[in-house]
Amino acid sequence: MTSSFDQPYRGGFVGPEHHFALTVYFEDTDTAGIVYYANYLKFMERARSDMLRAAEIDQRGTLEAGTGVYAVAEANVRYLRPAKLGDDLQIVSTVEEVRAASVRIQQRVIRDGETLAEGRITAAFLTLDGRPTRQPRAWVERFETIRAATKET
Repeated sequence: MTSSFDQPYRGGFVGPEHHFALTVYFEDTDTAGIVYYANYLKFMERARSDMLRAAEIDQRGTLEAGTGVYAVAEANVRYLRPAKLGDDLQIVSTVEEVRAASVRIQQRVIRDGETLAEGRITAAFLTLDGRPTRQPRAWVERFETIRAATKET
């Protein structure tokens, strides 16, 4: 018999926003107990991957089928305040722009309602040999549906 403790944590959509929670562990910090700057990118990556799962975008299936894969083409992060050992964080992600071969996602790392870092990530959809290609139409439509929810709120 499995319990809910045996299942991985999954975030989800709250309106147009995807929410993903995590706790800062010792491995995430420097010797002063402050989150190492590159780990914010890891936190955002986990949240984006979970957002795609929640949006029913099957990255693994397209990879295994040889159709293509997302790769980060651009990452911009602005650090506002440090996260610290033991902090409970929430990563809030929104779809900002959808193009034929890419998607731009805006993300915020939040602690107790305060934004600690902001990021904008552009993920390009590439063939397995690294060339840009159109992402699956169903994915574009799903992203547009999520974006439309942003405009309604």
